[in-house]
Amino acid sequence: MVDNKLKVLAVDDDMINLKLLKVMLMKAPNVYQVVEAKNGADAIGVLKAQDDIDIILLDIIMPVMGGIEMLKAIRADESLRQLPVIILTTDETKKTEALECGANGFLMKPVREKDVIAKISQLTI
Repeated sequence: MVDNKLKVLAVDDDMINLKLLKVMLMKAPNVYQVVEAKNGADAIGVLKAQDDIDIILLDIIMPVMGGIEMLKAIRADESLRQLPVIILTTDETKKTEALECGANGFLMKPVREKDVIAKISQLTI
């Protein structure tokens, strides 16, 4: 963490969602960088390459490797296990599964800027 500033990994297969998320996050006073990944496999690659990610915003329904699958992989990995993960989805039915698999938070899409910023602040204080 750089002077209490966060490096966020945003994972979504929809490029428009990813860009919107990035714009929202960069307005947050405690975020200094947003790294993007388009699926869980890409995101795992980012996590292995960059050990300074502070929090993950994770879409559930993605090709290659979905959010739940990625969440399980993170929670099974000793070096990544402590990372806070916020699930973003349009599918309310996935909430319980995501939380059971170790998600720290859950936001319904479309995500509102104030909600995402509040959730990040809550998990990284």
